[in-house]
Amino acid sequence: MADSYTMEPENQRRTSPTWIAVTVVAILVVVALAYGLLAQPSQAPSVGAPVPSFELTALDGSPLQLENYQGQVVVVNFFASWCTPCRQEAPAFQQTWNVYRERGVQFVGIAYKDAAAKAQDFLDEYDLAYPSAVDPGSRTARAYGVTGVPETYIIDQQGNLVRHYIGGVTQAELRGDLELLLSP
Repeated sequence: MADSYTMEPENQRRTSPTWIAVTVVAILVVVALAYGLLAQPSQAPSVGAPVPSFELTALDGSPLQLENYQGQVVVVNFFASWCTPCRQEAPAFQQTWNVYRERGVQFVGIAYKDAAAKAQDFLDEYDLAYPSAVDPGSRTARAYGVTGVPETYIIDQQGNLVRHYIGGVTQAELRGDLELLLSP
């Protein structure tokens, strides 16, 4: 009796559904690993060290560059519309900026892993009037070593990191840091 099993030619086996599935899975694994390595935050700048520069487009369409604030104290806050601690600290940020902006302090908001429309709704809800932008691809957040939100960076007039807050910040903490930087 003849054996019903027939050997497939060599070139036919390479294009079998199993071979294609294994190849696709292997490619997906490589892509996922590469993305994971690239998406990892770098280490946050050290206190006393220069902070990374950034160039973003503010939600109002204007350019938002750290270099534009040379010689000023800069408070960079990474936030998200879906972040509860961000919502809790938002009023303190606007109130503090209202007091200190005439004294050479600039606040900058950077939306972290958030849609532009939702970030704008957040700014409108809390009347946040300082420049804010979305961070496409989280490039700026990675450069700053952001691991979540909120995170806030206080930068001195020379562009060096003075304080890095992980988690919510109070108005008293902000004012304390700003007063130290602005005192003669």
